[in-house]
Amino acid sequence: MIFVCVGEAVGVTEVGARTTAEAAVEAGVVPAQEASAGVAGARRLPPVAGFADWPGAGSPKEEGKALRKRIPRSTHAELDLDGARPDAVSAVEESSRGRLAELTPIRIGRMAATPFAFLRGAAGLMAYDLARTPMTRIRAQICGDAHAANFGLYGDARGGLVIDLNDFDETVPGPWEWDLKRLAASLVLAGREAGADEDRCRKAAYDAAGAYRRTMRLLARLPVLDAWNAIADEELVSHTDAHDLLGTLERVSEKARANTSGRFAAKSTEATEDGGRRFVDAPPVLRRVGDEEAAAVAASLAEYVSTLPEDRLPLLARHAVHDVAFRLVGTGSVGTRSYVVLLLDHRGEPLVLQVKEARPSALVPHLVTAGFEAPSVDHEGRRVVLGQKRMQVVSDILLGWTTACGRPFQVRQFRNRKGSVDPAALAADQIDDYGRMTGALLARAHSHSADPRRIAGYCGKNEELDEAIATFAVHYADRTEADHAHLVAAVRAGTVAAELGV
Repeated sequence: MIFVCVGEAVGVTEVGARTTAEAAVEAGVVPAQEASAGVAGARRLPPVAGFADWPGAGSPKEEGKALRKRIPRSTHAELDLDGARPDAVSAVEESSRGRLAELTPIRIGRMAATPFAFLRGAAGLMAYDLARTPMTRIRAQICGDAHAANFGLYGDARGGLVIDLNDFDETVPGPWEWDLKRLAASLVLAGREAGADEDRCRKAAYDAAGAYRRTMRLLARLPVLDAWNAIADEELVSHTDAHDLLGTLERVSEKARANTSGRFAAKSTEATEDGGRRFVDAPPVLRRVGDEEAAAVAASLAEYVSTLPEDRLPLLARHAVHDVAFRLVGTGSVGTRSYVVLLLDHRGEPLVLQVKEARPSALVPHLVTAGFEAPSVDHEGRRVVLGQKRMQVVSDILLGWTTACGRPFQVRQFRNRKGSVDPAALAADQIDDYGRMTGALLARAHSHSADPRRIAGYCGKNEELDEAIATFAVHYADRTEADHAHLVAAVRAGTVAAELGV
């Protein structure tokens, strides 16, 4: 496994070596005379709000197992597309509403590149389909876009690298199955693009589901604190059954360590006459903005600072804001308003923040269709940031949110030693390794908000769920290829504007 448990329980040693009372005496928790006297029964205290009742009224594991009768695991193979389903062009056009119109052709061009890329930009369309599939109704904080390309490396506060989910624009409380099915389908498409045969592509989805199931069972058996603090870093990846992937991960890690604010600033800024620095135009990816727009973004950082823990404030207070530029973002977010803000410390060393527009999650209307309550959201940036923190063990220490020009934004460090594997560029014998790694990471992310005992009870010991998820993934990959072909045909016919190769 790739997991390490941070922290150690006091007084715990080899199972069966000593009694609990002996361990407690040695740890100094209970006086020797009290331990030797024996205790007839535990003290019964009234229930405390926010804590579990003791003793538990029921077993989450058994509750999960009972769900198999209502929703057999084999039913997760089903994909029933209804007649009202939007076509690919309509779905893409709908998802472009509210975006910057001049950038929409770039987004469509990126989605038209491959079926794998199309799926990455079509979280809302897939959510429409998933809302009509079987669900256990066990709710977790879900990524909402657990596409295989949305996992990667990033830096922690001490300079180490962590590997985890890294895109949370769509995050909401929802069905855990939606994330797993999206991951599995994207792995099939990645394998096809990489030239793997169909058996290998299906196996990648199968192995992702299996790793999810086994990891959830492991987390369910661990002490809660150990499971909660389980993290994955680059030094522990070798402990997965992903040996063919190790060389690729090592190369990505080396590049990630050099991917910093300093390197970005060195390439993207120039010195000014007064000793500061400013961004340099590099359209369409990076462009300078007018004084009024730059001032509005800079002013919004005051609200951002108020969303951070107080211990972060001295860090930012030692930096000055020097410049703001607009920067184009990834496939699913192209057309949203996104800025980079250049900060310099007393030595002129840069820290770059990204201020990225936070739109409503594309999943929300489909959650309502599926019978889930729409989440109460007072600020979309806050939704994204809190969702990310609920799913990651280690998050960017400067995550926060703000409002600029009446729009919600999330704020984070830019180029915080980020690195990622391109699943569609992997060798054929690596895609199933990548599936196992990402399946395990997804299970850990869900276990923070959903009791792993309940999901593990449902998933069980055998491979029935793995088989069903793999079957669904192959069917959905076929559907995505057809959707992609429809979009490409519209682009070629000139009915949809697209800018290719950007």
